[in-house]
This record gives sequence, C-alpha cells and structure tokens, in this order.
Amino acid sequence: MPEPTPTRALRLGVAGPVGTGKSSLIGTLCRALSGELQIGVVTNDIYTDEDAQMLRAAGVLDPERIRAVETGACPHTAIRDDITANAIAVEDLEADFAPLDLVLVESGGDNLTATFSPALVDAQLFVLDVAGGGDVVRKGGPGIARADLLVVNKTDLAPHVGVDVDLMERQGREARGGRPVVALSRTDVASVQALTDWVRTTLAAHRSGAHQPQDPGPMAPHSHADGTVHAH
Repeated sequence: MPEPTPTRALRLGVAGPVGTGKSSLIGTLCRALSGELQIGVVTNDIYTDEDAQMLRAAGVLDPERIRAVETGACPHTAIRDDITANAIAVEDLEADFAPLDLVLVESGGDNLTATFSPALVDAQLFVLDVAGGGDVVRKGGPGIARADLLVVNKTDLAPHVGVDVDLMERQGREARGGRPVVALSRTDVASVQALTDWVRTTLAAHRSGAHQPQDPGPMAPHSHADGTVHAH
C-alpha cells in the first residue's frame, strides 16, 4: 500500500500576547526547518505589515513566502470570527509555492484566551514568555489550556526576572492536563530541537491522517480600552 499523502500543507497557528516572541519563534522554526521542509508564513497585524517585514529582513525565507494580513480589527477576529482574509492568504501561498509542507499563521498579539478556528489551522501553539511573570501560566484560559502546544519562551531571561522556569513548565503541564509544554530559548539548541521535533511529529500525524484539528473553544468574554465588548 502506498504511504498516505496530505492534500495540503500542515497549517500551524501561533498565538499569544504582545511581546511574547511569536515572530521570533517563527523565525527560529524557519531557520531550523527550511532545509528539510517547504514553508510559508502568514502574519497578522491590525494596521501594519511590521511582523512580515521583520521576518523578510531577517532572511529566514524567500520574502515571497511571507505574506501579511492587516486585520483592521481585534486580532482574534481574523483568526477565529471571520477567517476569510487569512484563509485566502494561506491558499494563495499554497497555490504559488506548491507543494508546501508547512504554513505558519501568526496571530496578532492578543490576550490569554486567543484561539484559532479549526477551519483555519490544523494545530495551534500558544506562546508565553518568562518576562510576563511566572504566575501567568496558572491563569489558564482556552489559549493556554487547550492549544496543541504551550511554549514558555525566552527562558534565557529567567535569571534576570526572577522566574523559576522548571516550576513554570510544570505548572503549565498541570494547567493543560498533561498536554505538551516546551520551555524555549532560541539560543538553546536542545530546546529548539524539542520544538522542531514536536512540529515534525505533528506534521507526520497530519500526513498520515492521524491528526484531527481540535477546537480549543471560543475566547472568554472581554472588553477593550475603547469600550468594545466581545461576548463570544
């Protein structure tokens, strides 16, 4: 029997609050995996294409493989409520550079409950960083608790901000019911290997049909500084 082949790339969503290092993490993945996988990237910003520009300037991929979506609204709107712009950007990438193995979709910075629609991505990871405080992982929410992978990022900063990375990682697993957590520093080879191994494993499951996208659930009701309320 021939080995099953995917009908399209694995679409991997990357969410997390502003400043946690989502773009840097995507750059790290591109550097580590572009020699073996065909990769595309879609970034989300509200009014700019700054994240896409940063990745292009870093030279992590052919610039044409990095597309920007300007959401014009709350970041989660374009990854969950109305995925049209992102879905078109992903499909255009796959058409222009077929066959792609992996498309990384970066959410704009949002709160702790941001989640992708399973109609947009096949798997999603949520990024926190140690500079946000060791207790942030215990605050839970759909993003932290039910993403396919939680990444505790910038662990090299932990000594400077008084955070116990091992404790934060352990509490992350507890908050996630044992689901995987990776403590990451882009300067630490072993942690980058752990992240890329997870991507390879997820891609293999996608290709074999063993991986089924899961819906982490809607964002929690919340309001913005301008008074806008989202009840979801």
